[in-house]
Formats: sequence, C-alpha cells, structure tokens
Amino acid sequence: MPIQRIAILGTGLIGASVGLALRAHGYTGQIAGWDPDPAELAIAGEIGAIESAATDPVDLARKSDLILLSGPVFTILEWLDRLAPVLQSGQLVTDVGSVKGAICNCAESRYNLVHTAGFLAGHPMAGKEVSGAANADANLFDGAAWLFTETAGSRSMHPASRALADEWRTWPTKFNCRIIDLDATRHDVLCAWVSHLPQYLSTALTALLQDEFAAKDEVLPIGGRALREMTRLGASPYSMWRDVAFTNTEAIAASLLALEQRLAHLRENLKTPELRDEFERANQFRLSFPPPKK
Repeated sequence: MPIQRIAILGTGLIGASVGLALRAHGYTGQIAGWDPDPAELAIAGEIGAIESAATDPVDLARKSDLILLSGPVFTILEWLDRLAPVLQSGQLVTDVGSVKGAICNCAESRYNLVHTAGFLAGHPMAGKEVSGAANADANLFDGAAWLFTETAGSRSMHPASRALADEWRTWPTKFNCRIIDLDATRHDVLCAWVSHLPQYLSTALTALLQDEFAAKDEVLPIGGRALREMTRLGASPYSMWRDVAFTNTEAIAASLLALEQRLAHLRENLKTPELRDEFERANQFRLSFPPPKK
C-alpha cells in the first residue's frame, strides 16, 4: 500500500520545504499540515507546501499514512508521546530532528511493536539560518545528506509500517539527497562536530562582536565576506538550538572543549612554526571537499 496521505506537523522551514520537495518530485498523494502558528500554516498553504490545513493535529495524524514531525527536538519528543496511543500498525511516524539519541530512546517502548505505528528516525542535513515557511524551498535538500537511524525496533516493525518506511526512504533520493544510515549515538557525535559545533562557534563569535562593537560603525564597513560567512549562523533561532544543546550536551561539550584547546594552542603559537602546521592541516581538510558545482 503506497503512502497516500502525509501529515506534516510543523510547517516551518523544514516541514514546508519537505512538502514543496514532494510535490516538485512527483508525489501525487494528499499532503496536509498543522502548525501551532496559524500564520505559518497559512503561508505553507499559500506556497503549495500543503493542500489542506488541519485544526486538530491528532485527528489529522490518525487519518494519515505517514506523519512527519518537524520542529525543535523537545516538540518532536512531545509529539511522540502524544501520538503513540492514537496511532496503529500500518502507519509510520518519521521526523527531521537534529538529535537522534533522545528521540530514538523516546520512541523505543512506544513504537515499532505489534499493534503500534512504526517509527523511522530521520535527519536531513539541510537548512538555513532563517526560519519559517516563507523561506521554504523545494530545492533545500538538493545535494544534502539525509540521515536515517534505524534501530532494532524499526527493522522489525509491523510489515505494513515497514512497507511505508521503505517507500519513505526512497523520497530523499528523489530530492537528490545521499542517504546515510547511522547508529543514533554515532549520529549525535558526528552532528556535534559537523553541525552543532559550527553553530555554537558562530553564535559565540557573533555575540562577542556584538559586545565588542555595539555601535558597528567600524566593524561592518570593514568586514567583508569572511565576516558575513562566519556570522551567518549567528542568526539561527534560539528555540531550535536550545533543544539541541539540552539533548546532545555531552557530545557538544566535548567538541567545544576540543575547540577551546585548539584555540589555546593557536594563541600560544602565533609566532612559531606550529601556526604553519595548523594552516597545513586545515588546507588538507578543505581539499577533501568535492569541487563546487559550476
């Protein structure tokens, strides 16, 4: 049985972008949405990310084949608890949360059982420093990695739910994503380094500049591309990154400590050959990236 009805709970940037990407890549089923902010929900409808807006999210989920949970991690955890008693086998819940350990642990005892809905944890490595459906983009996931964290439970979910999960796993490929399967713990460690650390580094730098140059009459005219790129993530919403910090604390703290130690090493070697060695290591890493698309 194919996925005929999709419910998107949280029609902000990522949720609305998923709806647009589905339509742009040939999905012909129903896409309905709900959001706690009526304005966000209205914009999602206006741009074509959803075709109908629900007032009762639980009823919407109950009538859907696939329920996509999109929002901050705490919101996803709340939805997992709230929906578990009302869904059943033959339905699938998935998410786009930035932390997987806490989410998979929450779902473990309430999903993927004989009479419950299936749950497949997911995380598209895509986004913007701005939020909201108005910034949604059907091409947001183009070239990105879409991470799935299968668990023992998800691998043995009810066959009807498993069929939905297998079909859902094909859609990121249609969005031109690379699908990567990771253990939840490994996911959180890797994302702490490649996603969470850059965010908190940019936040710290941008906040420091705000404190040091509150008037900005000198720093903005002088600062060029480097300043814009290094502070771009500083515009990210606190609500999302607060939840990431609370649910992936250990891995983020470890990466921040390693960065602090590396910065101290740089500070202590500004006039020694060690500085050259650091630049060489940095250049080696950058050479690992594929060339940009022309």
